[in-house]
Amino acid sequence: MIDHVRDLASVRDATERLLSAASAWDNAAAAEPSRLPGWSRGHVLTHLARNADALVNVLAGRPMYASAEARDGDIERGAPRPLAEQIEDVRLSAARFQDEAARPADWSRTVELRNGVTDSASRVPFRRWVEVELHHVDLGVGYELEDLPQEFVEREIAFLTDRFAGNPDVPATRVTDSTRAWSTGRAPREGDEPEVTVSGPAPDLLGWLAGRRDGSALTADGGPLPVLPPL
Repeated sequence: MIDHVRDLASVRDATERLLSAASAWDNAAAAEPSRLPGWSRGHVLTHLARNADALVNVLAGRPMYASAEARDGDIERGAPRPLAEQIEDVRLSAARFQDEAARPADWSRTVELRNGVTDSASRVPFRRWVEVELHHVDLGVGYELEDLPQEFVEREIAFLTDRFAGNPDVPATRVTDSTRAWSTGRAPREGDEPEVTVSGPAPDLLGWLAGRRDGSALTADGGPLPVLPPL
């Protein structure tokens, strides 16, 4: 069962880790490229701030973004700002998200995100946690997938393997870190084994599933490493 209150506490902790790291930079460091193609660190910070506000909209029953163009434009305009302004924006938008999430609400209700995607309101805090943790890694400042909390890694692997489950372009795949296992891709025919077993350390599995690593540290048995669709 999803514990949204616990997840909100994890979001707070993850946000403070990211802000602590960013506070050690200068304006030049904020303008340097992130690990995301075409985005500076300023782009990542601005995206995180606008994502917090977008999730406030989701919880309040409003459209997540006015439009895809408005979302992209906000990020482009905000990316070159001075570092101090970026940090304050992330901090204040994070507080707005926490304030909205503290309102009495039916957490079992269905909410709508981008592109017609729907989910339980109770999972929105976890989705925010994902944004903060993975984009902290994307900043390229020494916080790596191996530094992520173990609970987060396991839950995000489960979330992503479920996301690709049933995809006809992904072979029936067993994903394992040798202690836990998940299934994804096409469902195998009754009585059949998965077509491919992908194994390796949990951070590398997460990196492959989330498009942050190429999977070269993983082992694929039964066939080549599956090519996953973009998130």
